[in-house]
Formats: sequence, structure tokens, C-alpha cells
Amino acid sequence: MNKVISFVRRAPTRVVALATLVVASLIVPASLHAWGPSRATFTMQNPATYVTFNSITDNPNLGDERNFTSVREVGSTGDWQDAVTVQPGKEYEVRVYVHNNAASNLGLVANDVKAKVNVPTTTGNSVRVMAYVNSSNATPTEVYDQADFNSTQTFNLAYIAGSAKYYNNVFGKYGVGSGVSLPDSLVTSTGATLGYDKLDGHIPGCMQYAGVVVFHVKPQFAGTQNFTMSKLVSKHGANTWVENYTAQPGETVDYLLQYQNTGTLQQDNVTFRDTLPAHMTYVAGSTIYGNSQHPSGTPASDNVTGAGINVGSYAAGANAWAIFSAKVDAESALACGVNSLHNVASVTPQGVGVKSDGADVTVTRTCVQPKPIEVCRLADKQIVTIDEKDFDSAKYSKNLDDCKSPVTIKVCDLTTNQVVTINEKDFNSTKYSKNLDDCAPIKVCELSSSTVITIAAHQFDSTMHSKNLDDCVKMQVCRLDDKQIVTIKKSEFDSKKYSENLDNCREIKVCRLADKQVVTIVKSQFDSKKYSMNLDDCKETPKPVMIDVCRLSDKKIVSIDEKDFTTSKYSKTLDDCKEVPQPPKELPHTGVVDGIASVVGLGSLVAAGGYYLASRRVLR
Repeated sequence: MNKVISFVRRAPTRVVALATLVVASLIVPASLHAWGPSRATFTMQNPATYVTFNSITDNPNLGDERNFTSVREVGSTGDWQDAVTVQPGKEYEVRVYVHNNAASNLGLVANDVKAKVNVPTTTGNSVRVMAYVNSSNATPTEVYDQADFNSTQTFNLAYIAGSAKYYNNVFGKYGVGSGVSLPDSLVTSTGATLGYDKLDGHIPGCMQYAGVVVFHVKPQFAGTQNFTMSKLVSKHGANTWVENYTAQPGETVDYLLQYQNTGTLQQDNVTFRDTLPAHMTYVAGSTIYGNSQHPSGTPASDNVTGAGINVGSYAAGANAWAIFSAKVDAESALACGVNSLHNVASVTPQGVGVKSDGADVTVTRTCVQPKPIEVCRLADKQIVTIDEKDFDSAKYSKNLDDCKSPVTIKVCDLTTNQVVTINEKDFNSTKYSKNLDDCAPIKVCELSSSTVITIAAHQFDSTMHSKNLDDCVKMQVCRLDDKQIVTIKKSEFDSKKYSENLDNCREIKVCRLADKQVVTIVKSQFDSKKYSMNLDDCKETPKPVMIDVCRLSDKKIVSIDEKDFTTSKYSKTLDDCKEVPQPPKELPHTGVVDGIASVVGLGSLVAAGGYYLASRRVLR
């Protein structure tokens, strides 16, 4: 019903009247699921395509996420429930699940995420706690669910301040990690801001970013809380209980503490505690306590005179008791005359209060006249007067010189490595050194780890340390005897054995120009005048193949390298260099015919000359 009323309170004005009629017409059972509002639901295989909270119906860890608020008893490992029947004195934890259902591949982040919880202060047989999860960009912007607390008795529910925490994969999982504390504003209208890796209000979509808010509440039942207690003393083993017992020095007595619940409510963790006075010493192992389950008593711890003993829980009218023994000091430890040893005990039921009562043991010491002596009190080096019978060599010295001002010296404390001032008589050479330099810090090379460390001078051990810090510095060098690159201590470097130039150990193949041989040298020996990095420079040059040809330019037969032959300059036909035969210069003269022949001969001569000139041009 509270959730419906909360809905009406937050609804727009135009729907309030209608909602009010609906509320008035409903009878809401306490077991009704009050999650809301109505909203679209999704599955693990088909998550939301927008930011929305607690709307998946098949969450493997929770089931239907709309039912996201549950409760169980603190310390329980049982299942979380929608409702619980509360019991007096117990606390309960409420869990609020928070999950942005947007699909992880969409990268949708919920903003301004807050959790708010309404813990009613009303009193009745049933109290409903409402939890809300808000986000400014979620649809809907707020979801809510409830957990119910029931009892046959009237009670109200109190939030435990400082108990709220948030758990997730970053802050720690619930039951495994410590979580992160949330402010108590969680249970106010302000709420508490949540987040994933910090409480900044941002939660990405996907189950890996989900978390839970957990806080504690405690039911408070109507009724009265009251109890009685008393303290008595008896001669040891006599069970004759009185408020004042007269004992002898060194005697053992018994003390009785009694408690009864006179209220109407159960009282839990009832604790008995006793404070012994001076001159009374607790007898170890003497404590027993009894109640309806242990009417003859059962052994208890020796904490009765310390933090106290917890004797359990008691319903209205139930009672318990405890008995233990203590011993009076010997006569020598008591003051002369009557000693009244007042003993006070207390009983404290959890959350109810504390009550105390006392019992007295009276013991008398008869003293003889004191014999005063002057001694040196060792505690403060004062000369005092005491009764001779009180002399204790652990506290006093009869040598009054022991109270003279001590001679102090400065020494090196070999344990702390600090320069300190001590009494000279306390000097011990196994603990101190008068050489203050033994405390001086020095830097050394720790040989086992090759690490530079700081130690006190007296701690130096040549088998473990070196004052040469270079023993802690490593360097790579070329070992000259075998041309290997090795790592040595800087302090070991010897230029006759090693070279810092690593090229002295790096071999390369080169062409030795002097004899055209491929050889291996160290890189540092390379000289471009003697060697070539191009190994082709060591390949043999083929000898020329000589041939006879006719050089066309001057018709001469010459010998050339066959690779130099070209048809434009040379001919392999040697006959091309033979001379062309020349015609005769003049024909014989014979008569008329001779004249005609002369003419003809002249023409032939001219023609021949033309041919000759033409042939010469061709040759050229």
C-alpha cells in the first residue's frame, strides 16, 4: 500500500484524483509485490536498447529484476526474502540490486544514478521498506520495490547509521570485498549517489557494471527493560554470603555476582565484570557461572576481572550468577592497621545499561616499630628514608653513591645505528661503540644483489659489501683474447683485456683491394683504402678477345677487343680494305677513228673521273 501511496504522491495533478479512487478501492495484502512502475521487460539474450534499470526477467543471480529489494538476518547465509519475521535483539540487512539493462555493445551510460530508501518510523506489526533507483536519462527515470518486516508484537524499525555500503566488481563483491561506504543520506529524500569505479552517478550498461546497496536495520519492540544485580563475599568454600567479610592476610575468599531480568523484554549478551581492589589477586581458573541450563555452574574464562564474561541471553524473569575466588596479599604487602578492601562488580545487558554493587573484605596487619634507614631509591635516584623491613634490593640501594648524578657519554648504538647518550656505567661494547663514526651512513655495493645500498659504517662486511660502487655497475665490452662480447663489472675493466668498442668483436667480410681476396676482419679494422665493402670488387675481370677487322674510316686492317666491335666503324670482311683498280690515263691515237675515239675517250675519261670522285665520297 505504501508504494501505491508513494506513486500517488509523485503522480501528475491530473491523475491524482483517479489514482486516489483506485487506492481507496483496493485492499492490498502485505505479501503483494509492490515493485513499479509498470515497464517494458527484457531478457539476458535480448537486453534493452536504451538506459533502463532492473527490467530483465531471467537474471541468473536474481530472477526477475523488478523484484530487486530483499532482506535477511545479519550473519545469515540463507536466501534473501521479500519479507521477514523479525525478532528482538537481532539486526537485518536489506539488499537493493542496481543494474543498467542497456546492451553492452551500445555503450549507453546511465547518468545521475542514485539510490533512495524509505525506512518508516511508524510503529505496528508490519513495516514496509521502499527502495528507489533513479537516473536522469533512464526510462523510466525511477524504479522501486519493497521489503516487508513482520512480527506478532508491536515494533518500529531503526536504520543503523553508517551501515550502508555499495558493492560491485570494482569496490568488491558482497560477501567477498569490503565495498564502499555510502552516506546516511541514503535513507533521506537526498539519496546516495552510486557509480561504477567511483561514486560519480555514472553506470554503464551490462551486468558486469551491476552492483548492490546493502544497509542494516534493527527492530525495536515496545516493552520495559530492567534488571537487578548484587555482589556478596564469603569465606572460601563456605557459601556463607555477606556484604563484609573479615579475612586474614594471605587468605582466599569467594565472590558472588547475581543478576535477574526484571523487565518484559529479552536481554542479550549479559556481561559480568568485577574490579578487584589493591591487595586482592584473582585466582586463575576459579570462575564459574550458572543459570537455568547450568544450575550447578559451568566453567567460564578468567576475563571476569578483565573485559568481563558474556553469560548469554535471558528472557523476562530469568536469572544468572557467577562465582570466582581472590586471594588477600601477604601481611608484608598490607598497610599497618585495618585494611578495608572494597570490591565493585557490574552487570551489563547489551543495550540496556549497567548496574554495580560492592562487597568488602577487612584485614588487619599488626606492625612493629619501624627501623628507618637511609637508602638510594633507584627509580628516581633520590636518597630517601624507609623502614628497614621494606628494603628491596630491586628498588633500593644502601650505597648512597648510587644516587650521584651519572656520567653520560655519547655512543653509537649498534642496534639502531643512532648516536645516543647513555650512562657511562651502562656502556657495553657488544651494544655500543664509542667511535661515533661507526653510526655514519655509507654507500656500498651489495655483492649478492649488485645493488648500491646505504648501511652504517660498522655493518660493513667485505665478504658481503664493496666500497667500490663500480662493483655494482655492469658494462658490455669486447673481450680481446677471444673476440667475445661479454658483461663485466665496471671495476673489472682492463684495457689490455677488454675494449669498450664493441666493433672490435664484430666481424665483417670485405674485399681486400691489394689481392682481390674476400677476407674476414673485425669492423674496427676497416680502412676504405685497403678494403671494400662491395664483395663484387673481388670478382675477376675477363681478358679481352682480340679480332682483326677493317676500319672503315681509313681502310686499315686493325686488331680490336671483340666487345668494342660496331658495324658503323668496322667490318669483319678484311677485303673491304683492298684498293679499287684505277683506269689508264691515256688511250693510243689511230687516224680519223682516233679523233673520234679521242672524243669518245675524253668523254669516257670525264665519266671515269666522275665515278672516281663519287666512289671516294662513298668511301669517305
